[in-house]
Amino acid sequence: MAGLSALILLLCAAKEVMPSSSHWKPTWPSYRVPVILPQSTLNLDKPQFDAEARLEVVSPCGPACHKSSPLPTYEEVKNYLSYETLYANGSLTETEVGIYILSNSGDGSQGKSRTKRQIYGYDSRFSIFGKDFLLNYPFSTSVKLSTGCTGTLVAEKHVLTAAHCIHDGKSYVKGAQKLRVGFLKPKLKDGSKGANITNSAMPEKMKFQWIRVKRTHVPKGWIKGNANDIGMDYDYALLELKKPHKRKFMKIGVSPPARHLPGGRIHFSGYDNDRPGNLVYRFCDVKDETYDLLYQQCDAQPGASGSGVYVRMWKRQNHKWERKIIGIFSGHQWVDMNGTPQDFNVAVRITPLKYAQICYWIKGNYLDCREG
Repeated sequence: MAGLSALILLLCAAKEVMPSSSHWKPTWPSYRVPVILPQSTLNLDKPQFDAEARLEVVSPCGPACHKSSPLPTYEEVKNYLSYETLYANGSLTETEVGIYILSNSGDGSQGKSRTKRQIYGYDSRFSIFGKDFLLNYPFSTSVKLSTGCTGTLVAEKHVLTAAHCIHDGKSYVKGAQKLRVGFLKPKLKDGSKGANITNSAMPEKMKFQWIRVKRTHVPKGWIKGNANDIGMDYDYALLELKKPHKRKFMKIGVSPPARHLPGGRIHFSGYDNDRPGNLVYRFCDVKDETYDLLYQQCDAQPGASGSGVYVRMWKRQNHKWERKIIGIFSGHQWVDMNGTPQDFNVAVRITPLKYAQICYWIKGNYLDCREG
C-alpha cells in the first residue's frame, strides 16, 4: 500500500491554496504543483500511421462510473504520465517520468449508438465572422489540425489538442507524420498586397495558412487506456510547431472545481464540421465533474474536439482579468444512467499533475512550472 499512500500524499501536496478571505471577483486560486521530470528515453519502432482519424470519442462510462473507479497507485500514475514523442521524420521515442513534490523552501514558490448531433435543445453556438473578431484574442488562439480537429495556441510554438486527434489508442492516425496546423487569415483580393481594402458589409472571406508540426507528445495514459476507462482522462496532446506562429496565445492553468468557475460556466471555440470554414464559439454550464473530467452540455459537433476549454478570472498577483485554458474538449458521450439515456459532452481537466507535464513539455524547465 506504500504506492497508494505516496499517491495520496502527492495529490494532497498539489492541493489548491484558496484566498484567506472572500473576494467579490471570481479569482484564480494558487496551486502547489508537483514536478514531473524525464527519467529515461527509449527509441521505438517507427509507427505505421494506419489508424483512421476520429473526430470524437464515444464512451458509455459516465460520471458515476468514473467516480467509482479505484484510485490509481503512484506507479500507475507515473506510467500514465510517461509519454511518446513523435517527430516529423517519423521517428518515435518513449519517455518514462518521475514525479516529485518540492517543499516551498525548495523553489520559493462504446455503448448504444445514437445520433452524433451533440446539440441540446436550441443550438446555442455562435459562428464568428470577420477578421476583426477572428484575428483578435481570444478567438485567434483557435487553430485547425490537418486531421480535422481543433487546437489552441498555448505558447509561441505550441498547440494543445486532444490525443485522439493524433492517436486512436493503438496506433497513430493517417496524416499524423505530416501533421499541419492551420491559422485563419483574410483571403486577399485580386491585385491587393495585404492592405485592408474591404468596404463591404459582407463577412470577409478567410483562408487557412498552414505550419508543419515538428514533434508531438501523447501521454501513455491515452495510449495504454481506452475511452471506457482510464484513457478518457488522458485525452490530450501537445504539438510543437516548426516555427513560431507570432500570435497571442492563451496560458494553461489548473482547473478549479466547478463551483469556483464564474457562473459555473466554461467557454470554447472550435471548427465544428457542420459549419465548414467557420470558427464556432459557445459557452455553457458544467453539469458534473470528476477529478479528471468535466461533464457539460455545450452544443458541439465533431471537429471541435481538441478545443481549449477556458474561463476568465481575476489574477490577484497581476491585478487584472486573465483567461486560461483549464481543459481540452474531448467529445460526445452517451451514458446509460439507470436505464435512462443521458448525453454529455466531455472535457479533460488540467489537473496539477497534467499542468506540470504540459508545462514541462512547453518550457523544458520545471522551475517555470511551479504555480498553476
